[in-house]
Formats: sequence, C-alpha cells, structure tokens
Amino acid sequence: MLSTARAALPADTAVVAGAALRTFFNIADAWRLNAEQAMTLLGLDSRSTYFKWKKSPESASLNPDKLERLSYIFGIYKALQILLPQAEAADAWLQQANQAAPFSGQSALQRMLSGRVADLYVVRQYLDAQCGWA
Repeated sequence: MLSTARAALPADTAVVAGAALRTFFNIADAWRLNAEQAMTLLGLDSRSTYFKWKKSPESASLNPDKLERLSYIFGIYKALQILLPQAEAADAWLQQANQAAPFSGQSALQRMLSGRVADLYVVRQYLDAQCGWA
C-alpha cells in the first residue's frame, strides 16, 4: 500500500530570513560594522535592499549564497565567543592585525571584506582549527 504521508515542508522562509538577519544585524553591531561593510559580508550591492532587510528582515529572500555567508559569519562569531569569552575581546579580534598564515598581517575583517565567500570560509576554518574542531 502506498503511503499518503506528505514530505516535510521546508521551514517558513520568512521566519528563517527574519531570524537569520536579526542575528546578523546584532553581530554587525557588536563588530561595529558600517553599512558598506555589512553589505559586503552579505554579498549585497543595493543599499536600498540592505536597509529594507534591516527594517523588515522577514521580507528578505535569502538565496543559497546569502545563507552560506550567514552560516560562516555565525560560525565565526560563535568560535570567537568560545576562544575569547570576554565579548569586547572577541569582537575586537576581528579588527586587529594578525600574523597568522591566512591573514599575512591583515585583520580577519580585512580578509572577510574581500567580498568573496571563500574568504569567509578561510576565517571560519582558521577559527575552527583554533577551537580544535578542524
């Protein structure tokens, strides 16, 4: 006999977008990012879209690229909170010049602001290794 059970529906995209973007904007505030920096991390070119999403996160349509970027940013934030339990130190780490191989004297934020998803991945991978997760 055939099953009449339906496949599970994906989570409500508006709820996911709202939660993800609210989290992102809180992280951006903690990291003291300006609008242009936040837009670069999100991979956005449009200021109007950025401010629309900031005002009404549930209105966003997050494609796989945006979700991947957000995932890396959340992982970077989490790893920093674990490695540097004092919030101020964790948030300041991104701005500090770093001699570690992936950064070559640049700050992690400078690397992340290249605009490429691959650079978010590199920073995330570096921090995961520091946590012993890689």
